Amino acid sequence: QVQLVESGGGLVQAGGSLRLSCAASGRTFSIYAIGWFRQAPGKKREFVAAITQSGRGTTYVDSVKGRFTISRDNAKNTVYLQMNSLKPEDTAIYYCAAGRTFGATWDDYSYWGRGTQVTVSS
Repeated sequence: QVQLVESGGGLVQAGGSLRLSCAASGRTFSIYAIGWFRQAPGKKREFVAAITQSGRGTTYVDSVKGRFTISRDNAKNTVYLQMNSLKPEDTAIYYCAAGRTFGATWDDYSYWGRGTQVTVSS
């Protein structure tokens, strides 16, 4: 089992940057793929990015490609989401999730954090 805590959200102007962190408890962090999802008010939870257990594989939703970068440091039990060139439509609660399967759907992941709010003003 793993517990996840997101941090790094906040209010930023369009064009700005934020780096989200997902800190995990437990000694088995490296066996989990990690995904980032987001949910805007009134919308379904949406996949954003994912990274394999080793960190050598990544995938992104088309809307963030070239702007967001996912990375991980298994020695620190932490995954990062660097978000650049932020747009108002990126406003959402961002969640990280851990699972044994590297995928882009919510049911690939068994463990979820509580989320961190990202607000991008125009």
